[in-house]
Amino acid sequence: MAISAATRMLVSRRAATVARSLKIAAARQDTTRAPAPDPHDDPAARALADTIHASREALDDLATTLTADRLLAAATALNTAPRIVVAAAGLSAAVAADAAYRLRALGCIVDAPADSLTAQLAAAQLPPGSVCLAISHTGATRSTVDTARRARHAGAEVIGLTSYAQSPLSETCTHTLVAGGQDLVFGLETTASRIAHLVTVDALTQTLLTLRATTAEQTLHLSADVTADHSY
Repeated sequence: MAISAATRMLVSRRAATVARSLKIAAARQDTTRAPAPDPHDDPAARALADTIHASREALDDLATTLTADRLLAAATALNTAPRIVVAAAGLSAAVAADAAYRLRALGCIVDAPADSLTAQLAAAQLPPGSVCLAISHTGATRSTVDTARRARHAGAEVIGLTSYAQSPLSETCTHTLVAGGQDLVFGLETTASRIAHLVTVDALTQTLLTLRATTAEQTLHLSADVTADHSY
């Protein structure tokens, strides 16, 4: 008997849950074998503690900078968009790749060029009603802002995901999602902001899922099939 995509997805999720539980149990056993190192003497322990602290603060601040109304408005724009271009550079590129994958898994027509010139060309060719999702920690990355501006000039809406409410990107956007902290290159603030941006993408796509339940269900089953084909 053939196993349905939904069944395979459920089995995969259960297996992942069991694997996570085993990893957590193993980690707990390891931590009980020796006393925790002093963060002041151990650079790795200090880095771990500082990173967790910065990430926790960024996520706590997210509730004050990102409102449900803004999230819903952005998700609504994505839901009705005939095409979506996702643009980012540098450390934000990983967030953009995650966003593009999730949007595509929900049935959206997505283009996420890695090359900045290609991204600008794609944004300039967006039909009215389309969306450019531009992601930039500083909101001042020139290639990303230029891509957003070309999308606006083409008549598309622009959703900006940034750490700053006031920036060249936010001035260009029709929807601004603010998440993250201060700018410090390769520092804890930038790291924490990237985590806040990933959480915002999760919340945005989860909201979109509720808006396009029927279409999303079909494409999620397809995504489960593809994932199952690449799993042992």
